[in-house]
Amino acid sequence: MKKIRDLFYFFFQSTKGLILLGITAISVITAIWGTLSGPMIEWGVKDITVKLLGLDLESVERSGRIIMLYHVIAMIVTSIEVYMITSIVPMRKHQRTNINGTITVGWITAMIFGMAFGYFGHNYFYHGLFLVGQSLIFFAGIQLAVALYPWRKHFLVENKEYAHTKSGYDIERIAFFIMAVSMLISAGFGAVTGSFWSNGHETFLAEDLIRQPDKTALQKSIIGHLHIMLTLIAVAITLIVGRWMDFKGKLHKFAMPIMIFGIIVISGGVWSVVWTHMAHTFIYIGSTFVMFAALLLVIYAWGKIIKDRIAEQGLEKPSFGQKFKALFHDPIKFGPFWQMVFMNFTVSGVGIFMAVKLEEIFRVWPAREERITLTGHWHILAALIATIILMYYIDIAGIKGKLRKWLGWTIIIGSDIAFAAMTIMSMKRLFVTEYYQTPLVNWTMLATDFGLGIILVILAGVLGWRLIDLFKSDNLWSKESASPELELERTAVLTKQGRDAIKKEMEI
Repeated sequence: MKKIRDLFYFFFQSTKGLILLGITAISVITAIWGTLSGPMIEWGVKDITVKLLGLDLESVERSGRIIMLYHVIAMIVTSIEVYMITSIVPMRKHQRTNINGTITVGWITAMIFGMAFGYFGHNYFYHGLFLVGQSLIFFAGIQLAVALYPWRKHFLVENKEYAHTKSGYDIERIAFFIMAVSMLISAGFGAVTGSFWSNGHETFLAEDLIRQPDKTALQKSIIGHLHIMLTLIAVAITLIVGRWMDFKGKLHKFAMPIMIFGIIVISGGVWSVVWTHMAHTFIYIGSTFVMFAALLLVIYAWGKIIKDRIAEQGLEKPSFGQKFKALFHDPIKFGPFWQMVFMNFTVSGVGIFMAVKLEEIFRVWPAREERITLTGHWHILAALIATIILMYYIDIAGIKGKLRKWLGWTIIIGSDIAFAAMTIMSMKRLFVTEYYQTPLVNWTMLATDFGLGIILVILAGVLGWRLIDLFKSDNLWSKESASPELELERTAVLTKQGRDAIKKEMEI
């Protein structure tokens, strides 16, 4: 009985357990539903999956199923980021417990009943519970915004190395707060449109409307919704890894106001896509500021990695070669920031180039080619975020030694091979005609399958190891659940003034 109670605590109350639970859910969904597309169709694996699970795959309902699948995965990823935020940003203990509990029940409910409705017949009781799950996630988001509210004297910055206002308020906390509020508003764009389904709005995939000149306000709202939600998920993980690396100093003081301005501009620009044709101008400006803030974080993080390794080695006057080697010593710490740099070649650079040359090049292509490029664009960004989350988890799970290096470099190299291959494949019409494209398509698809496949195999190994660990007498999870909760608190914690204020509130 005690073991069951401890297991429940680990998976549903500890940060490590909650993150592991979310990663496991996404991995299972990806492994099973990944067999329904790509080469798995030609190999006959799809037919086996459909028969074993009894899936209902009417072709006319494909768009709806994909939307349901993407929403389920996105909600779990968002929940994982919330777990990270509640563990590293100072807040009251009961707020952390309420937020994590609410969002966990939310995503589990949405996942079970959303997938049941989308792939196992269309029982609208399931759809209702899917909406209940989404509502709980939204409510958890409101609780998070309240907990992150930065203009309280409870959480003044005491260490002046961190970005702060003249009054001592934490500017990084303000960035977290504005990101959370922006995500709530952006979720509303999707929710309002969803309420009009079959009453002026029909199911569609955004990439199917790229050549349609006239779009309804509801269609524009959905297009803006999916773009800004993915963008804000990327912003959230950037803020998270910045705090993970103890981002501070002059670069931190410069980056945080820039990040805040970028979040506000890009969010406002995406929301305005419903009623203006100038939206992309605002989006470009906001993206530039967000990306520049991320660049400052990368510069700081790589410098810190080198400095920490040199100090560990005890080198007083390290050479350039020793510094260069130190940067790559720990792939788990190096990797997230390398992925941010690599993103510029596979996501940001491609997106900017498409926007600049849209009418001159891309609208001259067959619609299918432009559709492939757009689809690859946001899939690569989503997968990049997933790799950063994986590396973050590997670090907080305490994986050390050769296993840590193998996991880190496998994730980095495997994902980058896949993303580079997919970028080349999506942009192939720039340098190869349709008649000669077959060899290029074959090789890039093979490289993509290899890169992503090896990550899935490694991830399956890690999850299998954690599963086996559950049944051992001297197991890892019991030690983790017995240890203090993950805290990456820095010196910008609850001040004495804040503690006194809370004590007074409790007395009242």
